[in-house]
Amino acid sequence: MIAVSNSSDLCQKENTNSNSLASISNGSLEYSMTTVMRGRRQSENLSRRNSSRRSRDSRISNGEVTEAVTLFEVISIGKRAIQSVVDDWIEAYQEDRDAALLDLINFYIQCSECQGVVTAEPFQNPKDRNIMQKLTEEFDEETGLQFKKFMAYPWILTITWPVNMDTEYYPLIRPGIYWKKFRSNFCEFTAVLIQQCQYSVIYDGYLLNTIISLLLGLSDSCVRAFRHTSTLSAVKLLTALIRVILNLDINIDNSNRLYEVEKKRADLKRINPRLEQLDKKRKKLQQRRREIEDMMDALLKGTFLQRYRDVVSEIRALCIEEIGVWMKMYPRTYLNDSYLKYVGWMLHDKVPEVRLRSLVALQGLYEKKDLVNKMDLFTIRFKDRITSMTLDKDHEVSVQAMRLLVHMLRNCEDVFTNEDCETLYQFVYATHRPLAAAAGEFLYIRHLGPRTQTINVQRTENSEHKIRQLKKLLDFFLESKLHEHVTYLVDSLWDCTPGFLKDWQCMTSILLQDATEERVGLSTIQENLLVELMLATVRQAVEVHPPVGRGATKKVLSAKEKKTQLEDRERITEHFAGTIPLLLAKFSTNPEKAINLLQIPRYFHIHVYFEPRMEKHLEALLKQMKSIAISHSDPEVLEACSKTYSILSNENQNGQNSQVSLSKRELIKHLVDTYSQMLDDVLQEGEEPITAEDVHPMSCTLKRLAAFHNAHNLSQWDLYQKTSEVLLFDIQRQRLPAELVLPALQCMYYAILWQLLPMLEDPHTQEELSLYATRVKSFCPLCRKYLGHKDRTVREQAFLCLCDLLMLLHCRGGRVLCCVDSELESELLSFVTRHVFQGEKEKDKVVSETDEDMTLVILHRKRMLLAVYCKLITSSVVTMSAVAEVYKQYMKTYNDFGDIIKETLSRTRQNNRIESAKTLVLCLKQLFLEHREAHDSATQSSSSFTNIKELARRFSLTFGMDHVKYRESIAMMHKQGIEFAFKEPATEDSLPPPNMPFLILISEFSSKLLRADKRLVYGYLQRFANEQMMLCKGAGWHPLVVYSNSLLDNPDEESSSCGSYFSRDRVISSTPHYLKRKSIYEHGPGRGPMNKNAFDDQNSHYPTKSKKQNAHHLHPSEGTVSLTSGLLSNKIKSQNTAVDENNEDVDVD
Repeated sequence: MIAVSNSSDLCQKENTNSNSLASISNGSLEYSMTTVMRGRRQSENLSRRNSSRRSRDSRISNGEVTEAVTLFEVISIGKRAIQSVVDDWIEAYQEDRDAALLDLINFYIQCSECQGVVTAEPFQNPKDRNIMQKLTEEFDEETGLQFKKFMAYPWILTITWPVNMDTEYYPLIRPGIYWKKFRSNFCEFTAVLIQQCQYSVIYDGYLLNTIISLLLGLSDSCVRAFRHTSTLSAVKLLTALIRVILNLDINIDNSNRLYEVEKKRADLKRINPRLEQLDKKRKKLQQRRREIEDMMDALLKGTFLQRYRDVVSEIRALCIEEIGVWMKMYPRTYLNDSYLKYVGWMLHDKVPEVRLRSLVALQGLYEKKDLVNKMDLFTIRFKDRITSMTLDKDHEVSVQAMRLLVHMLRNCEDVFTNEDCETLYQFVYATHRPLAAAAGEFLYIRHLGPRTQTINVQRTENSEHKIRQLKKLLDFFLESKLHEHVTYLVDSLWDCTPGFLKDWQCMTSILLQDATEERVGLSTIQENLLVELMLATVRQAVEVHPPVGRGATKKVLSAKEKKTQLEDRERITEHFAGTIPLLLAKFSTNPEKAINLLQIPRYFHIHVYFEPRMEKHLEALLKQMKSIAISHSDPEVLEACSKTYSILSNENQNGQNSQVSLSKRELIKHLVDTYSQMLDDVLQEGEEPITAEDVHPMSCTLKRLAAFHNAHNLSQWDLYQKTSEVLLFDIQRQRLPAELVLPALQCMYYAILWQLLPMLEDPHTQEELSLYATRVKSFCPLCRKYLGHKDRTVREQAFLCLCDLLMLLHCRGGRVLCCVDSELESELLSFVTRHVFQGEKEKDKVVSETDEDMTLVILHRKRMLLAVYCKLITSSVVTMSAVAEVYKQYMKTYNDFGDIIKETLSRTRQNNRIESAKTLVLCLKQLFLEHREAHDSATQSSSSFTNIKELARRFSLTFGMDHVKYRESIAMMHKQGIEFAFKEPATEDSLPPPNMPFLILISEFSSKLLRADKRLVYGYLQRFANEQMMLCKGAGWHPLVVYSNSLLDNPDEESSSCGSYFSRDRVISSTPHYLKRKSIYEHGPGRGPMNKNAFDDQNSHYPTKSKKQNAHHLHPSEGTVSLTSGLLSNKIKSQNTAVDENNEDVDVD
């Protein structure tokens, strides 16, 4: 009997069991003493080494070099090549196969993290009929050890381990690079071992029989570590045997052919010794093949068929992964419906990793045309399941399912119906980019790609085939009814069809063809879409990152991708430099096409575009842009033209810069002169009414100037003065329409911003500063007057200009002062209240019934107005108390503006906690007073009071669970709430104060008080609620009772709540010992108010040491809170005083 142990302590405990096991067979002691002694020496050495295994593992993980003794240590360290390790073991096996085999057995046990004893004894009595009954796994209650005895022929192995062994954290599932490499080495060891032994050792009837018996015995263990490790080794062993049998098939085939050749030669001779040798060799190879097949069959039935449905998902996953490898390597045996059904069943597994491995396994099969022919029945049976997995909740599973469908589409004929394809096409608009890219490949192959291979590859780029492809793509996009997602469609198709989408010459040739040509016949909608598609492909080629929503950050490009990006940008510049002017000339009257075409020059390679050879193209482009700017009045077209001018003038630093700048100056001068002439005509008309013929051209000119002033500094033309005359004329006469006032207001705003920039960055004189301040002071009153304009666009523009300017001047204005007085704050607040929360309700209802898109536009506009105003509050431009009116709308408008209001509350609290808390109380006060006025009394049964209470609860939730952080704010809210509740006296002595129900609202914040602060607040309450009030009963006094109970945490305190505040002895006598020791107030003679020093003295009663180690200590900036009748004073104690909340019997979370 030879014992290979992993723990010297367990060896001593197992002496009795080992001796009893020795009597199983009569031949167990017939081994030579040399073998036994060698095994014992190895066992002792292993015991010494493994007794300090944990410390050794830590040294290995820390990167220290450790001397390797066993196979497990060698594989774990990974310093030597697996090939040399296997060669050394084979040499040891040939010298002494028993010792080497026991070392291999010990290796598999150690890989399972077993800290027990492995006892091996030879099985030499096959007549023992009771042997199978003894091969069990059982638990010994006396020793607390678990035993597993199984046959590993010719050995009977007994593994003993403690029951409390940690089987959930073994090497195969440990995280980290080190253990990932160990798993790789473990799998490689099995493969290399079989590879090196495939010509001799594996046929000795000893090595593989023992290993297979060991793995089969461990694979049915209830211990997860044994089961996982043995299953992994078994399936890898089967994979290695498949490689062996493939080599045998080649050798057998070669031997058969040599035998047939030699047999034909032997017909002329009677005796042919070579023929007999070949026949013997052939039969030997066939015998070996049968042996390998038997081993493979045993491994398949003993491991895979049992473990593919294991409760551990990792075991199920590796089984499915390996059977996919077997089907691909050896389809003659494994690629049939009998084995495919297991993969199909695992597509329904509840664990994503198992479903993922099943899909990956099927991909390896469907990507080969010759294997697909054997999978017809499987394809029909599981196609619907694979299609539905594109909607899997796990992103990676859905991606692999789509890729599998792509392989099926390539190699399976007529497997998808039109309904299936229509469903899968829509995934090109998915937000997850890998899924969208796989769907794009599916779309291209099925819908856009060539159906046959007879297409002439030498066709020109303007061939009918490519034109048909473009038309199919345009029709598909139009039919999908997602007309704003062409960028996402291009991104989905980009990886699989870069050449098709980069065929800009074909696109431009289609757009530039004569209207009389019927070769393509695109409709107006298709032309608009083709221009948009062309812009999207140009943007994708230059920016090389997915659109918004498909990637958190920009992609880091490799050197190859950067080279491709540069080449594409040069191609775009070379091609579109000449075609963009032609396209603009053709489609200049179409705003949609003009907007998209004007964006393409932004992606030019500037250095290439401004080369001398491109000068004529630049002149043509500038000519067309000037023509578009003069002829169009659409804001989007003008904005696109202005931005293109800006990019060309800013990027170019060479001689051509003067050409772009000159063209821009000529354009601006023309516009300014035209506007000046029109302005003079309007001002000279005096009292005569302004006709539409006068207004429209002047309005268009102002729109053009406003669009260019937004991106360009036009201060040299002094547009501020010219546009201010229009607004002053309108204020005096009230005769100008909104289409003229709106662009004039925008021009004035842009002029002020462009003048502010040099004031902040460059040195300036006092005169310049004075002039700028004068203009600001004249612009703000203009905006304030237009806040009440009858036209919605004008008043909203005035509001946005005024708010943005106030914000900018407050944050970066330097010495430029802009005082926000109370009157201006009131006007801004009134505007938000009327036009965001109350205004246009009836109109919104009518619009919502007719046009949902318009409803969203109106909601977006209101959200923008509210966000701008809230930004003023959070930046301290407007006093924080103004936000109380916004908070009042929180419950009513939660769905539309709840996120903005919550963010405002969070930002204001970060700025000033105390003022933010006061604002919340002010909001509740105003709502309470409105409620009382509406009902003539503060009734608590109405729905309005319930809504106010719910609002208070929502406010309370915003303070979170950090009570110490906000203790001063919460205490101050209670103080102000108590003062407000008792502010107005009762009309009769028996009636409560009219504001008493306000205590119900403040009680929502009692849960946020610390235990000590609750007593402080309760003491402050007793100053207003005398003894008689505390004893009063009735519905009117119910809020006082509720609020008092929210401040008291136990029955003793509740019983003492009716006691007299003015008698300290009564309070102390009716409270427990810890309350006596922590009395929160001292009364002065004559019932005077509690003085501050007295409260400071009371703080000395707090213990300086907590009962627990994790007691909460106050930060030096947050001291005890003292409540006085006049104000809330925040006292900061410099000593290291700790408030022990555990002593207060309250769990402060």
